[in-house]
Amino acid sequence: MSLTYFKRYQMELDLHQFVIPSIEIPPGYRFVAWDDQDLSKHAEVKYLSFRNEIDANVFSCFREQEGCKRLLREISSRSNFLPDATWLLVTDHTESPEPEVVGTIQALVDVHGRGAIQNIGIHPQHRDRGLGTSLLYKCLTFIQARGLQRVMLEVTSQNVGALRLYKRLGFRIMKTVYKPAPITTY
Repeated sequence: MSLTYFKRYQMELDLHQFVIPSIEIPPGYRFVAWDDQDLSKHAEVKYLSFRNEIDANVFSCFREQEGCKRLLREISSRSNFLPDATWLLVTDHTESPEPEVVGTIQALVDVHGRGAIQNIGIHPQHRDRGLGTSLLYKCLTFIQARGLQRVMLEVTSQNVGALRLYKRLGFRIMKTVYKPAPITTY
C-alpha cells in the first residue's frame, strides 16, 4: 500500500479577551443543541459536507455515512466531549415536513485544557451564506462559557475556504503536521 502525506495546520485562538459578536444566521435557519438522538443527523450532514472534499482523502471515515456515524459515536462517548458546544444547523426552507440538516460542529477538551473543535461541516448547497462562521461562533460561545482560555483545531492546508475563515476569526497557525493517508484510486 502506498502512502501520501497531507499538510495540516494546528491552529489556535486565544479566548481570554476574544469578544464573540452577536450570532446572526439567515432567516429560515436555526441551531439545534446536541441530543444523543440526533447522532445520525450529525453523521449525515458530516458525510454530505466532507465526502467530496480533500479531507475525505485524509480521513477515510468521511467517505461513508456509516464511517461518520462511527466517528461521532467515538467523539460523543469520550469523557472530554463538550455536548453544550456541539451543534446542528438546520433549515426549514425545504419541501419536506422535516427540517433539513445543513451543518454540524463538535468539540472536546484536549489534554492541554483547550477547547478542541473536531469538525465543522456545512452542506455544499448551503455554503457561502455565513453559516460556517455562525456555527463556529455558536461553538466558541459555549467553549468560552466553560472558562476555557484557548481553542484549537486542525485544518488541511489545501482547504483554502476553511483556512481563510479561521484566519479571519483570529486563529493562528501554531504547528504544521503531516498526516499520512493511503493513496486511493477509484
